[in-house]
Amino acid sequence: MDSNKLKELRELVDFLKENGIAEFEMERTDLKVRIKFAGAAGASATDLALAQQLAASTAGSVPGPGAATAEQPPAEATEKLHEVKSPIVGTFYDSPSPGTPTFVKIGDQVEVGQVLCIVEAMKLMNEIESDVAGEVVQRIAATGQPVEYGQPLFAIRPR
Repeated sequence: MDSNKLKELRELVDFLKENGIAEFEMERTDLKVRIKFAGAAGASATDLALAQQLAASTAGSVPGPGAATAEQPPAEATEKLHEVKSPIVGTFYDSPSPGTPTFVKIGDQVEVGQVLCIVEAMKLMNEIESDVAGEVVQRIAATGQPVEYGQPLFAIRPR
């Protein structure tokens, strides 16, 4: 991998970190990059590991060390969790506006109809409500991240 591509990759990783983007995938004819951050921590180690892995091979999937989704505490493998999914394509936001507290956090008890997040679509802010009562155990999407129709946003342990 030449120094220009390595520099571009470092700039991309810095951009993703600065904007709180938890997951990114890009594919070109000669290169495929997939980056997943575990929260906001460990990004400089991810930076170096990605550069080393891409230098070794310019094809294939490249997950960062400690790859994970936005927030996910350990959970039992056999546990039945309910996924709250996006009903629309748009941009995920976990709070009503920048700098304000999130609607819910891991460990919160939620009721049916309680607002969990907002998905912005075509400049309209759509409140996404819980369709089950229980405990929030995982936030799958990251704020500012594009989401697809049917993509899981939260995992809830039903009561």
